[in-house]
Amino acid sequence: MRILIVEDDSAVGEALRSALPCTDYAVDLATNGQIADMVLQDAVFDLLILDLSLPRLDGFEVLRRLRARGSTVPVLVLSACDSEDAKVRSLDLGADDYLVKPFGLRELRARVRALLRRGPCGVPVRISHAGLSFDTVSRSIYFNDRLLPFSARETGILEVLLRNGGRPVSKEHLLDRLYNFDQEASFNTIEVSIHRLRKKLEGTATTIRTLHGCGYALECQPADAGAASQAFSEKMPKMPDVSGARTLLS
Repeated sequence: MRILIVEDDSAVGEALRSALPCTDYAVDLATNGQIADMVLQDAVFDLLILDLSLPRLDGFEVLRRLRARGSTVPVLVLSACDSEDAKVRSLDLGADDYLVKPFGLRELRARVRALLRRGPCGVPVRISHAGLSFDTVSRSIYFNDRLLPFSARETGILEVLLRNGGRPVSKEHLLDRLYNFDQEASFNTIEVSIHRLRKKLEGTATTIRTLHGCGYALECQPADAGAASQAFSEKMPKMPDVSGARTLLS
């Protein structure tokens, strides 16, 4: 998950970035509206956290331009302004939530989690493909309803692959979705993670296929892997029952 924070006070911006677990989110920081507008045109984010009082271009205009381009990225507005007019204007321009400063970091994290669960157009509670499923609430990966022990970064890679439903995902896209501008990462970083994931997926009847020139994609292994996958599943903890889960709409 990748998040952009737009906050002109660098100390506040860094505090906000530190409040979001770095193992779960790649977080970038823009300190004025003009930079934010340019970044939002060039990069894809899962969430925008937007202050309204910004130099060069205020938050209202950043939001207006964002929605005018057809972007559906969820937007959480942060503002010291508690007026009804500011809230109504923000929501009318396309904001998904509005949080008044000062606020508690626990509340911020909860609102971030809620918006990310919804996604830009509403996503199912579980996303499944090739025998694997991703629980968007607990951010856990399961195989045949058995929890798999992946790290946060490995879970992030599998989430991207699962959301693409078997379509090829390039190394460039994985880097863009999983790392912020300040983090040093390379194609080799992705290759090492994919190698580790393949080892952990052995016996699950699911693998990550390399598509030369295109990237990676999830696929089912041949049917004779069924016995091995059943033996693997019996070793793993059971997935909680969420049979009543429905699609969450933004």
